[in-house]
Amino acid sequence: MRMNYQTAAPDVMTAMIGLETYLARQSRREDGVDKPLMALVKIRVSQINGCAFCIDMHSKDARALGETEQRIYALSAWRETPFFTDRERAALAWAEANTLLPQGVSQRLFEEAREYFTEAQLANLTLAIVTINAWNRFGVSFAPVPGSYQPE
Repeated sequence: MRMNYQTAAPDVMTAMIGLETYLARQSRREDGVDKPLMALVKIRVSQINGCAFCIDMHSKDARALGETEQRIYALSAWRETPFFTDRERAALAWAEANTLLPQGVSQRLFEEAREYFTEAQLANLTLAIVTINAWNRFGVSFAPVPGSYQPE
C-alpha cells in the first residue's frame, strides 16, 4: 500500500505546498492565525483522520514552536482538560466540525468562532483545516512511515 506520492505526482505536491506557503505567510501577518495554534489544529485533525505520519510531523512542529508535551498529549481529550484557552477551544471545535462534515457546522459554533477570530482569520483557519485534511488523505492512503520528519 506504500507509494511515494511526492514523486508520483510532483504537480500535486506543488499545489499542496502552495497552500502551505500561503498559510505560512498569513501566520506572520497581524490578522493571521499563529503557528502554534495551527500546529494544534493540524495534530487534532490528523488524530481524527488517523494519519500517523501527520501526527508525528505536527507534534514535532508544535514542540519546536514551544508547545508542551502535556497539551500535545491532551489534544484528543481537549474538552475534558483545563489546558486550552477559549480561543484554542474555539479553533479545535471549528477544526472538528469541518473535519467531521456529516455533523456540519452549527450557527452557534460559527458565532463562537467569530468571537475569537476575524473573518480573514476564520477563512485562513478553515483553509488550514481543508489542507491538513487533504494531507491526511495522502498519508492514510499511501502510508509514509512516521518518524523521519524533523522540523527545520
